[in-house]
Amino acid sequence: MTDKELIALFEGLDTPGVSDAMDRLGLPGQCLDIAPLDDYRKAVVGPAFTVKYVSASTPPGTVGDFIDDVQPGDVVVIDNDGRTDCTVWGDIMTQYAGARGIAATVIDGVCRDVMKALGDGYPLFTRGRFMRTGKDRVQVESVNTPVSVGTARACARDIVVADANGVVVIPRARAQEVAELARKIEEVESKIRDYIASGKTLGEAREALGYHTLQRKA
Repeated sequence: MTDKELIALFEGLDTPGVSDAMDRLGLPGQCLDIAPLDDYRKAVVGPAFTVKYVSASTPPGTVGDFIDDVQPGDVVVIDNDGRTDCTVWGDIMTQYAGARGIAATVIDGVCRDVMKALGDGYPLFTRGRFMRTGKDRVQVESVNTPVSVGTARACARDIVVADANGVVVIPRARAQEVAELARKIEEVESKIRDYIASGKTLGEAREALGYHTLQRKA
């Protein structure tokens, strides 16, 4: 399937539903400790453009030129080995990414110049914020190779779903299966909410619709 077709499968879904589907299928992918910069009202979905950073060489290498190769709608997924002592994303990157139509940035590390991202509404998901530059401290080692982000593995063109709850990375080959199951789980949960609204107890609603088996491995 094309990127556009895969992204459409996740329209209206959120990370809790996707996470539940992945649990049911026995798939890892939840990015531990990677948090949204803001309480985003809508999920971001896009294919991953992965970037691996390492400690800088002498003389140091480049830090941000990869962004010229990122396509509109992509989610930049940066592995900076969880470092919180220097940033790999700031206001210039935010401005350029927004102008190019890049969907979001996920960092196993920190960002800075957060007021620019907040003001522009550019979605950022990171381990935190810190003002110190990564220049001469880290450099790009590779792009579009497998990376680790918050204990999750991300490969180039995997599907990333990110919202106010956090970030989930879905293996591209399983994306359709995950999306279909997540939608079924959401349908059951919607019916449970309807049962509760009609006056039934939560226990009755869950029992009637098999809630306790929703996330259990098949």
